Amino acid sequence: MQYPGLYIHTPFCRSKCPYCGFYSISSTSLLTRWLDALKKEIALYRGILNEPFDSLYLGGGTPTLLTAHQLKEIMDCLFACYQFNDDTEITIEANPGDMDISRITGLKTLGFNRVNLGVQSFNDDELLFLGRRHNANEAEEAISSLRDSGFDNIGIDLIYGIQGQSLDAWKNNLDKALAFRPEHISCYQLTIETCTPFSAMKEKGTIKPLNERMEEIFFLATSEFLEDHGYIHYEISNFAKDETFFSRHNRKYWDHTPYLGLGPSSHSFNGASRWWNQRSVRGYCEELEKGLRPVEECEDLTEEQMMMEAVSLGLRTIWGFNLKVLRNDPDLNKIISMLEESGYIHVRDEKIIATKKGFLLADHLPLHFFT
Repeated sequence: MQYPGLYIHTPFCRSKCPYCGFYSISSTSLLTRWLDALKKEIALYRGILNEPFDSLYLGGGTPTLLTAHQLKEIMDCLFACYQFNDDTEITIEANPGDMDISRITGLKTLGFNRVNLGVQSFNDDELLFLGRRHNANEAEEAISSLRDSGFDNIGIDLIYGIQGQSLDAWKNNLDKALAFRPEHISCYQLTIETCTPFSAMKEKGTIKPLNERMEEIFFLATSEFLEDHGYIHYEISNFAKDETFFSRHNRKYWDHTPYLGLGPSSHSFNGASRWWNQRSVRGYCEELEKGLRPVEECEDLTEEQMMMEAVSLGLRTIWGFNLKVLRNDPDLNKIISMLEESGYIHVRDEKIIATKKGFLLADHLPLHFFT
């Protein structure tokens, strides 16, 4: 049986950050207002999905900036309004700079059993370039402290493609991560969003993103390196020590399992429809203060949309998508043969699955099935 997932978006960082655009945690009046609104939203959605939930994920900005009391308020409200399985995966995103013993102990007490650390790099120069507020030593201390406190499901996020980063320097980051044997590692290529300091630097030519050839080299080297050390490359950017540590929550997004998203800009899906909240924290709060759901827009997915999502999301994972999704396509066999011969996919157990080479074309590969 597939159980739904629950996501809480926390739109706050240490300070108003030009790199991420989240709100400052120092805006205490806005923070208090958001917290009150979130509890109202939690109550409003009671019973909307077929509970119990078996995953709960707190992320977005930096939820570990919330005080232990504020986090407890959220957790108490969630458990009062919703049902959860006994083995629910309860994840919180964390900044290494927040992970002192007191905070870690508090997370354990509140029931969190999975921590996803935004390490990004174990190199101080790279962290400075990324605008991170922690250093490499703090990242290592945070992981060690989590281990010493009994956390046995730790995820580490890393970024490659940083300006001036060599392949050897990137592998050194991976080596340092592996020294802690994290249960999960996510490796993302640096993306340059519009209207950010990075995009301005790109326009001036002071930074240059990886070219296509270097993207391929870094991606394949990462996959080979981590698989050689026993990790399963189960989604384009994600690796796990074994199947037990695949991100239960993220899998719901990839295989069309229903999930409920609460907080500004959060998305929800009930199996047939999708809706998403207002991005503005103030707008979000205003709607809930009126007793209204803060939905910005919603859509009922057509059969064609569901099919396209099944293909595009499936090709990002080692599970692929079922052939029956496209059985009505008269050109399917020809398309499959062409993509197999090119080394982009293989067919196994009535499923079309992307190869590592196919992963490299994640944004374009699905288009072959819809031309």
